[in-house]
Amino acid sequence: MEEEQDFYLRYYVGHKGKFGHEFLEFEIRPDGRLRYANNSNYKNDTMIRKQAYVSQAVVAELKRIVAESEIVREDDKQWPEPDRNGRQEFEVISGGQHISFATGKIGSLLDVQESKDPEGLRVFYYLVQDLKCFVFSLIGLHFRIKPI
Repeated sequence: MEEEQDFYLRYYVGHKGKFGHEFLEFEIRPDGRLRYANNSNYKNDTMIRKQAYVSQAVVAELKRIVAESEIVREDDKQWPEPDRNGRQEFEVISGGQHISFATGKIGSLLDVQESKDPEGLRVFYYLVQDLKCFVFSLIGLHFRIKPI
């Protein structure tokens, strides 16, 4: 039971530009609380904040995705440093392990291939893509407006 309760995941990507601090962030807590925030000030858009509770089956699936990616074996020392173009942060606690990464924004796979650690950054890149897709699906399903 304790092993199930030690899962925590947080992802942040953002930058400060002419529209202010624009970012996307989500976290999943051990109790199943999913928090999501998306702040885009483009055309005076407002911040989107959502919160929902997900089942332990969803938490287990997220844990499986993270474990199968083997991200805990990677090191961000040779990844691009965060800069004025933005930063990404990733933190996970799972199975008694705690890792935290910070890197610059990744625009495409070309950025990954041209980095000093293309293999490690590729693992991170695809994990982030999978997690964002999963979280966007959860948020979309939970807050969907039913058609009339």
